[in-house]
Amino acid sequence: MSEAKQEGVTAKKAENFDDWYTQIILKSELADYSPVSGCLVYRPAGYAIWETIREATDKRFKAAGIQNAYFPLFIPERLLKKEQQHVEGFAPEVAWVTEAGNSKLEERLAIRPTSETIIYEVVKKWIRSWRDLPLRLNLWNSVVRWEFKHPTPFLRGREFLWNEGHTMFATKEEADAERDQILGIYREVTENYLALPGLVGRKTDSEKFAGALASFSIEHLMPDGKAIQGPDFHSDGQNFAKAFELSFVDQKGERQFVWQNTFAITTREIGVMIATHGDDKGVVIPPRVAPLQVVIVPIFKDEDKAMVMEEAKKLRDGLSASFSTLLDDRDYLTPGRKFNEWELKGIPLRIELGPRDIKQGQVVLVRRDTSQKRPAKIEAAVEEVRKDLDEMQASLYARAAQSLKSRTNRASTLAELKSTLASVGGVVQAPWCGSHECEEKVKAETGAKIVNIPLDQQKAALTCVSCGQPAELLANFARSY
Repeated sequence: MSEAKQEGVTAKKAENFDDWYTQIILKSELADYSPVSGCLVYRPAGYAIWETIREATDKRFKAAGIQNAYFPLFIPERLLKKEQQHVEGFAPEVAWVTEAGNSKLEERLAIRPTSETIIYEVVKKWIRSWRDLPLRLNLWNSVVRWEFKHPTPFLRGREFLWNEGHTMFATKEEADAERDQILGIYREVTENYLALPGLVGRKTDSEKFAGALASFSIEHLMPDGKAIQGPDFHSDGQNFAKAFELSFVDQKGERQFVWQNTFAITTREIGVMIATHGDDKGVVIPPRVAPLQVVIVPIFKDEDKAMVMEEAKKLRDGLSASFSTLLDDRDYLTPGRKFNEWELKGIPLRIELGPRDIKQGQVVLVRRDTSQKRPAKIEAAVEEVRKDLDEMQASLYARAAQSLKSRTNRASTLAELKSTLASVGGVVQAPWCGSHECEEKVKAETGAKIVNIPLDQQKAALTCVSCGQPAELLANFARSY
């Protein structure tokens, strides 16, 4: 077997998704395993994608009036216990520090599973009157949730990177109005940068965030037909405010509790992007999040090398002002080996340049998503590269959106729901009466849960797929990660 073949992806996406997914993450050098089980090493290319997600989201947060802050990694156990519902939700996943050096700590310290409790213990000192509100904070950090399920790079780990939005308002109306703004920001980033469509909706009470009144999510659909939760938003009401005495004096001189929201986007989006767009050659990275957008591969014989390299450097310099561009000048690899490597790593656009191209005043552009080659005039390279990258970005989203649409079906009975899930998989929208008993019955009989409930409900005379009673809600059922 050739060295190039060994370095390539040996599993087929359609035949063995799990093996394919693991291979392309490792072989594309986006991430690596660490000595700590369930904790991922983000290699430079993978971390650069996260930096773009973070910067795009952060820019929009700041434009909305949200400010960044940082709070400690360690949370005293007494603070977690202040919000009992919150503790019960996270207790199995909390990692604890019990010793420092050779001494046992007087109080256990939780390694941040999320920061509500430590933030609210501090910011209650910052809020005195209605003039101090709203207080809209955001943290960029990592959290630890010691899950015992099978860890999967990017998709499920014991430590991951995210944003934590924590906002406080004087009225419920102000707090509720923030939901669409934040979900709108997350949709813009996931759709316009990562080329990922999703289903926006409300979580059921059994699936909502511990301590929240209501949770909302963007659900993605993976190539294997399973749903996976993307960014989320939680209306926390006054639960935390009452537990942590987050109160203020309103304009009438009366003391009130604040109304709160929390929200997050995580590095899971990178995994969803890889799974959605990747193919049997490797990763396919949308141009707007690609750390490297263009790679130039010179093609020459010894007698042509100097001339081709001179023109290749001019081309690189001309493109670098507009795009992240690399000239692959490694003379110990054949062009074919270079092609395979850059396809594996998902670089959006490859430019081939040889002696014949130079004589004709052209370059050859090769898009990663389609593998289509086309000539372009050297003097128009910037415009032609921009055109290809823009078309690739739009094409990746359109293809993913069409896939989601084609795999989102309807069912009106439990038998139909079972049949559709068994034969097609994906998301099945079906009427639900709203009871926990029916939710659990469907899950037990089909293996699918309600991933969320669409916000744009269309009123219709429906009957619950489980009990046959009147149903006002159409819910998204799917098997999930």
